[in-house]
Amino acid sequence: MAFEKTKWVWQNGEFLQWQEAKIHASAFGLHYGTGVFEGIRCYDTPEGPAIFRLKEHLDRLYASAEVYQLNFEYTPEQLTDAICECIRRNEFKHCYIRPTAFFDAGSLGIRALCPVSVNILTWEWPNDFGAEKLTRGMRVTFSPYRKFHASMIPTTAKATGNYLNSILAVREAAARGFDEAILLDMHGNLTEGAVENIFLVKDGKLITNDRESSILLGITRLSAIEIARGLGLKQIYLDRKSTRLNSSHS
Repeated sequence: MAFEKTKWVWQNGEFLQWQEAKIHASAFGLHYGTGVFEGIRCYDTPEGPAIFRLKEHLDRLYASAEVYQLNFEYTPEQLTDAICECIRRNEFKHCYIRPTAFFDAGSLGIRALCPVSVNILTWEWPNDFGAEKLTRGMRVTFSPYRKFHASMIPTTAKATGNYLNSILAVREAAARGFDEAILLDMHGNLTEGAVENIFLVKDGKLITNDRESSILLGITRLSAIEIARGLGLKQIYLDRKSTRLNSSHS
C-alpha cells in the first residue's frame, strides 16, 4: 500500500494538497481512538470509475457516528460529491476510499467535548493477499485473542478503536506463518475474520452470523446474501448457534 499517486485530500470541506493534510498532536481521536470510518472500493469499468454501494457505506458511517455522538455538519450528498471529486482530482480509475470522522483537537480527558473533523482519503490499494493467494487459497488460524462482545463496545459501529482487536489478531497469526486470523467469541462461537465476515457451507446450507454474534454487519456480507438469494439459494441461515466450533482448532 502506498500513497505516491494521492495528490489531494478532502478535509473539513476543502481540498488540501497531500503534504498540507495534517492532524494536530492533541487531537482527541488520536489519544482515545474515538473515530469512525468506512472502507469503500472504486472499480474501473468501461463506463468509468464506479463506487461500490456508496449509499450503504455512508448510511453506516452516519449510524456509527451517531453511536459515538460524532455530530458533523456535512450531508450524505455533500460527502458523495466530495468523494467523487477526490477521485477525479487524483485521476484514479480504481482506488480505495476512506472517509473518517473523529474528535479533533480541543481538550483531553475522556469527558472533554471536542470539535469533529471529517477527512476523505483516496489511494490505490490492491488486495492485501495478492492474486496467487486468492487463487490457491490462504492459510488461516484461530486467534488466541477473542472478539469483544457487543455489550462491551458496539460491534456494529465501524469505529477506529475497534481495530486494535484485529491488529493484535493478524500480527499474532502472521508470527505463526498464517495469512489471516479468525476470531471466536468468549463462548467459542465463530464471529468474523480480522477484517471480513465469514460464510460457511454446511449440510447443503449457506450459513453466516447474525447481528447478535458481535460482528460488524459488512456491506459485502449484505451483497453476498442478496446475490445468493437472487440466484435462488433459499437456505441461508443467519444463526450464531450454527457457527460454534472448538476453540482449540488451528
